[in-house]
Amino acid sequence: MLTTADFTDPNRLIVSGALHYFRVLPQQWPHRLRMLRAMGANAVETYVPWNLHERRRGEFDFGGLADIEGFLRAAADEGLAAIVRPGPYICAEWENGGLPVWLRAENRDQPLRCMDDVYLAAVDAFFDELIPRVAAHQSTRGGNVIAVQVENEYGSFGSDLTYLRYVSESLAKRGIDVPLFTSDGPEDAMLTGGTVPGIPATVNFGSRPAEAFAKLAEVRPGDRAWCMEFWNGWFDHWTEPHHTRDPQDAADVLAEMLESGASVNIYMAHGGTNFGTWAGANHDGRYQPTVTSYDYDAPIDERGAATVKYGLFREVIGRFLPLDVEPPAPAPVLPPRRIALTETLPLRTAMAGLPFHTSAVPPTFEQLGVDHAVVMYRHTLRGPRETQKLTVDDLRDRAQVYLDGKELAVLERDGVNELDLASAAPEATLELLVESMGRVNYGPLVGECKGILGGVRHRLQTLHGWESRVFGLDDISGLPWGTGDAAAGPAFHRGTFTAEDVADGFLALPGWVKGYVWVNGFALGRYWQVGPQRTLYVPWPLVETGVNEIVVLELHPERVTDKSVELVSAPDLGA
Repeated sequence: MLTTADFTDPNRLIVSGALHYFRVLPQQWPHRLRMLRAMGANAVETYVPWNLHERRRGEFDFGGLADIEGFLRAAADEGLAAIVRPGPYICAEWENGGLPVWLRAENRDQPLRCMDDVYLAAVDAFFDELIPRVAAHQSTRGGNVIAVQVENEYGSFGSDLTYLRYVSESLAKRGIDVPLFTSDGPEDAMLTGGTVPGIPATVNFGSRPAEAFAKLAEVRPGDRAWCMEFWNGWFDHWTEPHHTRDPQDAADVLAEMLESGASVNIYMAHGGTNFGTWAGANHDGRYQPTVTSYDYDAPIDERGAATVKYGLFREVIGRFLPLDVEPPAPAPVLPPRRIALTETLPLRTAMAGLPFHTSAVPPTFEQLGVDHAVVMYRHTLRGPRETQKLTVDDLRDRAQVYLDGKELAVLERDGVNELDLASAAPEATLELLVESMGRVNYGPLVGECKGILGGVRHRLQTLHGWESRVFGLDDISGLPWGTGDAAAGPAFHRGTFTAEDVADGFLALPGWVKGYVWVNGFALGRYWQVGPQRTLYVPWPLVETGVNEIVVLELHPERVTDKSVELVSAPDLGA
């Protein structure tokens, strides 16, 4: 197995593959790691998402999907060295770039990723829990971790060298003694802003490796040629086309790097899935939420199967490193079938008994103590009122507007944020059901809050006096099925299917509009008819022999004519 000296040795070739433990169910880690080893890689790289491990301040989770030590042990069992990137910021197309939302619960402008005492106190508390766990698996202690990254692509964000030194010293004083490194884009400003004197620098790119390594050598003479992220595919946003890359083109770039003697981390080797509500977003002039699948057009696809790109990469890597493991077969796939969702529960019924928060103006999600949920903001609108514009200022990210239970409009961030509204009654109930579609994970908007940030106005008049009810999307075990009367608006739909054996599945929702899916209580992710993603991957560990439950929260059930879903034989991630 590789050692710490190999990471910086220009004569030692490292081919690593990015495989995030938090995007793959733990039962599937051995298979995915064996696939990586069989491709010829001798190392695995993973980020560490702070917000998964400390979703609520002071409450730490290192079990199940968050069992980083279990993942490192599984990698060691496959003979793979490990490169760990603990942030505290990770980007990764992950919710909020891995930063917990509670960092800005009290102060929407709380400084992040710099020498700020409040922020650093939170980082220190997290590192106190995380870093000793990583340090225990270093190759210097008989483990497989050979390098640890300082922050992440910091030159794309800031220029606080004192902060970068603080992070590196924080890692060292908590036991990290393997090489530290940074990674940034191959540009002057990024490399000067994101690197630390005395700590090796690496670069991230998808093409033109000779140019990238030349820039690294120019800014950082003496550092070996290391590509920490070779973008051999790309991620998808809702409403945009599905991304693919010509496999031969990607293989040719990989070959060029290895022939030059450079080491490389293939990003992604296996992308996995943004389960639940963990997908992030971008904002490049407009809001771009990321889809549930993180297939990434990687050589190992979302369900762990080899692609054409996998075969080409394996052939290229085999010219330089031994191929001593054969790729394992993927899991079987559930046979196609139609599943009727025969039970219905209105969301209003599910929320009726929930506690509510009262405030003068709508609070943010962070002020309500939640990261992701659907929040019903309710206001008693006094009338009569002539037709005027109802405006929702700084909506994050989508709202369904109701007056006395009737849906009037759907408002969206960076889209339509107002509607004509009149009411003849002395009092009417105005409701806005707001959902977050994912926090921005890259750029100056990292750390953004969700909900209604700027208030609600009827023409010039700010509407004061709100009740806010939160429905969390993690645990639906307490849904009161079989209670309440039929009601208009969003609703849960439930059905079952029988499996003769555990197997992977691909769930299609033809005719459905927008919402969330759970399989046997596990939050699978979001769906949206705008695409590009058309199916959701159902990993085999979620499937039970016998009866299995599917629950769909559809936000627009009045548009759905056939309340059934389908298991299909292959994924459809769009064109």
